[in-house]
Amino acid sequence: MYPYMNEDVAWQRLKDLQQEMDNSRRWAAGERPAWFRWAFQLPASLARLAAVRLSPARGEPDVRDTAEAEAESDAA
Repeated sequence: MYPYMNEDVAWQRLKDLQQEMDNSRRWAAGERPAWFRWAFQLPASLARLAAVRLSPARGEPDVRDTAEAEAESDAA
């Protein structure tokens, strides 16, 4: 049996085609859906998170600061 002979299936197919055309018009007009923006912001967010987690914890001196402090105390 041809699947579009059923009236309900044909109506759903028509609504799907209309939605596809609306989406095509929006993309052509330069509008982007929220998921599209999210997909491109996610890598940047993950990179910032990794940078924060890999940076030294607050309150702990950086290794370079410790080395400089030791060099100053040895010089004095």
